[in-house]
Amino acid sequence: MLLASDGTRTPGTAALFAEPARKGGTSPWAGDFRPANSAGDGPRNPVGKTFTLELPDGSTGKVVVQSLKRGKGGVVLALMGEDAPPF
Repeated sequence: MLLASDGTRTPGTAALFAEPARKGGTSPWAGDFRPANSAGDGPRNPVGKTFTLELPDGSTGKVVVQSLKRGKGGVVLALMGEDAPPF
């Protein structure tokens, strides 16, 4: 689920991954988010905006939408994590 600052909730599926940690830093993480069919194309004009990503277990993380891709499979938002990975 993507949560916007105005409280709007967008259901969907996230595929997340972590990259190797840099010296003395937090491991960067990123992923893709596919809005559920009931959510249409997801949030309006999301690129460059920060959202809270809520996982099924209740953990959360801040993400910035890097890009939006449209294709045969629907809409995919490319995400970049802003803090510690929630997984």
